[in-house]
Amino acid sequence: KYGTEIRPAFILNVPYLFVPVWAGIRIFRASHAFPKFSTEKVVAAQSKGIFQRPVDMALVLYLLGAIVFTLFRGLLVLDCPTDSCFSYIYQYEPYLRDPSAYSKVQMLVNMFYLLPFLCVSIYGLLIPGCSWMLDWTLVFAGAIAQAQFAHMGSSVYHRTPYTYRVPQESWWDFMILNAIYTLGMQIFAYRCLRNPAFFIKVTTETVEEGKKQN
Repeated sequence: KYGTEIRPAFILNVPYLFVPVWAGIRIFRASHAFPKFSTEKVVAAQSKGIFQRPVDMALVLYLLGAIVFTLFRGLLVLDCPTDSCFSYIYQYEPYLRDPSAYSKVQMLVNMFYLLPFLCVSIYGLLIPGCSWMLDWTLVFAGAIAQAQFAHMGSSVYHRTPYTYRVPQESWWDFMILNAIYTLGMQIFAYRCLRNPAFFIKVTTETVEEGKKQN
């Protein structure tokens, strides 16, 4: 409702808009130094199927759950007419109905940007050599942490109107579900950065060089 009241102080927000964009472009354009692993270690990591990697299998299950949850909350703010949507939004996350529309915008951003990434991440865990996972998991882990912190905080904030705050009887359910949704992505990013051999591309030349060195 204050969107038309543009004042000189508004200019102070400009650096906060352009500096992260400039930094992101510069980082992604810079030459990327992948971790150095022996060819044998990379080939060994990529030869294992998903059932031989219990951590990755657990992450796939997390991603499937996150996909359902992201899509479900996106449908909620789009006024999904089903009884399950009606019950959830009133019993667990009434903040999604807040007239400020922050939560609605955030859930739609999640559905249109985070949801596709969750889907392709499953592909990245199943198919070896998806080197883009090392960067993008970190980006989305930070994004979901910031978004969830704001959403969860606003849902329980004492200045949020009482009718839009999380009901006391479902407080723990709300916190546990959203914490799993948030921390799962942090664990996912940590796994990709801590043990990236599965995501490193192995070219024919690299394999031949590794054989020559032996």
